[in-house]
Amino acid sequence: MIRFILVASFVILFLILSIPLLIIEWIIGKFNMDLKNRSSLSIVNWAFRCCLFLAGVSTTILGEENVPKDRSVLYVANHRSYFDILLTYTRVPRPTGYVAKKGMLHVPLLADWMKNLHCLFLDRENIKEGLKTILTGVDKVKSGISICIFPEGTRNETDKPLLPFHAGSFKIAEKADCPVVPIAINNSADIWEAHLPRMKKTHVVVEYGKPIFLTELSREERKKLPKLAEEQIAAMYEKNQSLV
Repeated sequence: MIRFILVASFVILFLILSIPLLIIEWIIGKFNMDLKNRSSLSIVNWAFRCCLFLAGVSTTILGEENVPKDRSVLYVANHRSYFDILLTYTRVPRPTGYVAKKGMLHVPLLADWMKNLHCLFLDRENIKEGLKTILTGVDKVKSGISICIFPEGTRNETDKPLLPFHAGSFKIAEKADCPVVPIAINNSADIWEAHLPRMKKTHVVVEYGKPIFLTELSREERKKLPKLAEEQIAAMYEKNQSLV
């Protein structure tokens, strides 16, 4: 329980004490949005690294050289833990927004930081609003902001390696014509979700697969894009089980 208390206390203190930073970031954004994007990225990266340290998480990172550094991308990853966000966000080379549940908008201060990071809030019950969210994601990618999504649609709490991917998750890449970077995350549920509320020292493996460039795919292959990404993530996940 000690690790849980440490992480929870840090998060609460960070959100409260960062109120002046939110004000400063808002002012910076009025004059220099690029500077605001980079400073918000640095601040949240630091906070996430502190959380991972307090939770006792060690990581092995593979294939990071596969991530394009000169352009925005769509990251797609398997999802077993809330810590998946922390594990992947601390590695991004450029401003990146995550697709989150619309309910996160109701969390004070956290929602403000998520907006600063260009996160998208998806209403899964409203198809029309969901389409608007996807189109917003397309605009962000075209403006240089990467987007990360978990195409399983929810945390996988089953014994299966992956849940079926939702094809709609890939519309951002199709419409923005950006590379898709598959990510396989092994053992993240063992940090917390596998034994709530206790957190324990855990080793996690994160592997970045080779990017899928839509311009290199035939029309038929584009139709199978979700399956191509799912198969690549499944192969990496199975391979890395022996490393955790």
